[in-house]
Amino acid sequence: MVTFKLKIVEVDPQGADALVLLNEAAAEARALYPDFIGVGAPWPTNPPTPKGGTYLVAYADSNPVACGAFRPIDDAAVEIRRVFVTHMARGQGLARAILTDLEVRARKLGYAAMRLETGNRQISAVALYESFGFKRIPPFGEYANDPTSICFEKAVRGAMERSA
Repeated sequence: MVTFKLKIVEVDPQGADALVLLNEAAAEARALYPDFIGVGAPWPTNPPTPKGGTYLVAYADSNPVACGAFRPIDDAAVEIRRVFVTHMARGQGLARAILTDLEVRARKLGYAAMRLETGNRQISAVALYESFGFKRIPPFGEYANDPTSICFEKAVRGAMERSA
């Protein structure tokens, strides 16, 4: 196990570190789902952080090694997105640290629930989300007709009332 000093920072999702992690995650998704993501499919991009959202990058020393974000679905819920840990940093609790930070931020912003989607071939992600207290729900929103989607929801405990 590699030891390092971990720092989680809110960043611009269109900044270099966020995009490096996004591209690595996208390459992994293409390898897992070649029958659903064509070779010529466009690479994903990160839109700007919406009001009521956040985008986090975890740094090991000064290297970006993990990320995660949320965007509001409505006044009561956020969608957790972009949770990813680089291969070299896996197995050290970084995804759990990102999820914990996202939950704290969602609570402070007054959200009552967090939802997320992952793919059915991402067994480690499914296990992580279930161990973190997420419960399976029917696919929601844009994932409703995606045969690879597994969706989850978790109540945000102690959420403060949202201020307008």
